[in-house]
Amino acid sequence: MKKLLTLLLLVCLAIGAKAQIVDAGLATKAADKTVFYQTPEIEKKNTFVVISKTELRLYVYGKVGKDTVLMAKFPACLSRNKGQKQRRGDMKTPESTPGKPFYIDAIKDASSWYHDFKDGRGSIKAYGAWFLRLVTPGHKGIGIHGSTNNESSVPGRHSEGCIRLRDHDIILFKERYAYINMPVIIKNETEGTWPWELKAHAKAVPTSAKRGGATRASSRTN
Repeated sequence: MKKLLTLLLLVCLAIGAKAQIVDAGLATKAADKTVFYQTPEIEKKNTFVVISKTELRLYVYGKVGKDTVLMAKFPACLSRNKGQKQRRGDMKTPESTPGKPFYIDAIKDASSWYHDFKDGRGSIKAYGAWFLRLVTPGHKGIGIHGSTNNESSVPGRHSEGCIRLRDHDIILFKERYAYINMPVIIKNETEGTWPWELKAHAKAVPTSAKRGGATRASSRTN
């Protein structure tokens, strides 16, 4: 009986610890869901992306007057190695410097693209429907793309340096939000949620994409 009670206590402690991690905002499990939020119509030129290495998430924000609003949250997979990218092949995701975000400079149909991860599977489809190439000074070949044949890696730390979304999510992200010159901020490992993000998150009201309730960014770029 004593052993059983001890076992139950350990299980409860483990569940509690896991709940604390989830409550802290970390995308630590496959159940982490994409969420869209109710917003007024926002022109695409007023939207931008923040990618958190700490939370393993890609956030879409929009500017409404002087306010910043949260538009969407996508679980993401980042590089298997932590830290700032230094060279090709170091398996790290580059981090933008304050005031100098990266940006999308091309949106490519990647549905027929293959890649060999050197894991015994050979050359396989790996990018989902779209590859959104980023301008990351000093480094080439970095982008936001899908996770064909690697869907279970999202969220996680398994990529060679790019940002992976689930295959369905890269389609939604491209259709609803992405545009050429869209700013993309990638935080370093030590950066948590910024004060303006906390304010935006506190006001955000989730809506169901299945019901078609998520407000899309306007395609007008003017």
